Amino acid sequence: MVIKKMPTIDQMLCFAIYSAGHAFTRFYKPRLDALDLTYPQYLVFLVLWEKDDITVKTMGERLFLDSGTITPLVKRLEARGLVSRERDKVDERQVRIKLTDEGRGMEAKALAIPLAVVEGTGGSLESIDALRQELDALRERLDAAVR
Repeated sequence: MVIKKMPTIDQMLCFAIYSAGHAFTRFYKPRLDALDLTYPQYLVFLVLWEKDDITVKTMGERLFLDSGTITPLVKRLEARGLVSRERDKVDERQVRIKLTDEGRGMEAKALAIPLAVVEGTGGSLESIDALRQELDALRERLDAAVR
């Protein structure tokens, strides 16, 4: 494939994904404000609601973030009593993150958010899942291209 002319910004895939990300941020903001969470904090909860009691390293791998980004997020949630952090008993270099009862209880309050996303996109669960799978595959191909 040969590109002979610079595409316009509206023709760029990266800009479509970037601007869709901003639209998601605007969409999520009032819903997360009601829970007093930022989007990155919400992502931490999504991971912990899926599997509680994990290491900071595992959290970073799931969210594609480094520990320097995860640690301040988790510390703020810990200060609010929503999660706890403790050194791993087997490997003290590792810090484990666990939901508190209050943090676990937030899941029921947050359940309306993914339902609102389905409604907000106007898509079906199937079409949303297909798009997510395409984006996951795109991320994987791009990651492989930079290795």
